[in-house]
Amino acid sequence: MIVADLFKYKSPEIRALHLTWVAFFICFYVWFNMAPLASSMLRSVDWLTADDIRLFAICNVALTIPARILVGMALDRYGPRRVFAVLMVTMAIPALFFAFGTTKMQLMVSRLVLSSIGASFVVGIHMTALWFKPKDIGFAEGFYAGWGNFGSAAAAMTLPTIALTMFGGEDGWRWAIGTSAVVMAAYGVYYWFAITDGPRYDSHLKPRKAAALEVSTWGDMIKLILWTIPMLGILCLLVWRVQNMGYLGPTGAAICYLAIALGVLYQIVQILRVNVPILKQGVPEDDKYNFNNVAALNSTYFANFGAELAVVSMLPMFFEMTWGLTATTAGIIAASFAFVNLVARPMGGAVSDRMGNRRFVMLCYMFGIGVGFILMGLLDSSWPLAVAIAITIGCSVFVQGAEGATFGIIPSIKRRLTGQISGMSGAYGNVGAVFYLTVFTFTTPTQFFYIIATGAFISWIICLLWLEEPESAFGETYYESSVDRAINIDAIKAQEAIDRAKGRLS
Repeated sequence: MIVADLFKYKSPEIRALHLTWVAFFICFYVWFNMAPLASSMLRSVDWLTADDIRLFAICNVALTIPARILVGMALDRYGPRRVFAVLMVTMAIPALFFAFGTTKMQLMVSRLVLSSIGASFVVGIHMTALWFKPKDIGFAEGFYAGWGNFGSAAAAMTLPTIALTMFGGEDGWRWAIGTSAVVMAAYGVYYWFAITDGPRYDSHLKPRKAAALEVSTWGDMIKLILWTIPMLGILCLLVWRVQNMGYLGPTGAAICYLAIALGVLYQIVQILRVNVPILKQGVPEDDKYNFNNVAALNSTYFANFGAELAVVSMLPMFFEMTWGLTATTAGIIAASFAFVNLVARPMGGAVSDRMGNRRFVMLCYMFGIGVGFILMGLLDSSWPLAVAIAITIGCSVFVQGAEGATFGIIPSIKRRLTGQISGMSGAYGNVGAVFYLTVFTFTTPTQFFYIIATGAFISWIICLLWLEEPESAFGETYYESSVDRAINIDAIKAQEAIDRAKGRLS
């Protein structure tokens, strides 16, 4: 697949790709619609403080973690068309509540619920995997992610203007956010009718159980449990922060900690319920996969997407304070980190497609991230600004290219489990964001960059030891096991029965 193919709009898979990245773009536009309007909110609402805005920013990524897990399960059961459409329509509700909220608690809760829209990313990843062949999946996933992720930058560039010119007044920010929510809901309805889950009946394979990820060995089940605990456990950091800011008392915090513990316990029980019967029965040799691959990609997304979400939150102030720039100039320079998304993510996927070795590409990108953040940690006012900008952009190329390379591998690990594997790896991106954002409150920018570099090198070691080159990663079709073929046959028979019934009814 080459860039010119993107203009073949009559091709069903290209049409599906464009429909899906636009859906993702709108979701990210709404997800990040607060930051560019934060100053307007502070000016128009006298009961808000800068600390409140910082808390809302952390809330904005918190529930994305469990949401990506739940959405991953829903994807494998219901298919990405339904999940994407329902997600866009339902998430418009908390967006509207945030737009017209009248108390701090309303704004915090609605922002917390709205953070679930971050799960939209894994929905499109699954949809794209249903439409494209393994040999093209890297570029397709990278283009989808890069252009969809640009919605956050588009929100930063356009929402202040929309609030000022279209609506004006002190409440312009409310109407700008509300309008973006309405547009998202309308596109969700359109998406339901505009696309299908792949080109054929059997494109979307359902797992035997959707309540938890299937594994192949008892050892892999233990690893899955160990990797599940941090996905919800990281929310304890959010509770601690909310309590420190006075939004929660000791009793409320204790209730939240208990709820998180129960959530972790519930996930562990579901893992046991799904996998113990399967493992006792025995997994056919041709249906087994190595969970170490999933764990390795969890670590890469923690280290690349987690770093991206954290770094874009502090870069403007870093450039402003280090080189004495104006806030506007620093913001424009910092935006280069997000702008690179348009090219770097598709390039990461394309390189993964062209090199003929997805594992090698992943290793190169993760090592490059580590080197890039070490260089950023060395930056201070003695460095020429132009060099600092070049290093920032170069580091961003590796960060976002690694994101594209990560999801160039995921669909080939275990096709019928793509939704759940994408959900888990995607959730680890937000685990990384919450972890790094919390660490940043205790460190200097230099220390912060070194810590992120350390995370990238740890992920590189994990990939070196655990990540394997996927089977049929560059074929015309994905690898099918005996279980996959049985599910395929059942799906086709069920659809044929539905078609015959419709024929009789007509």
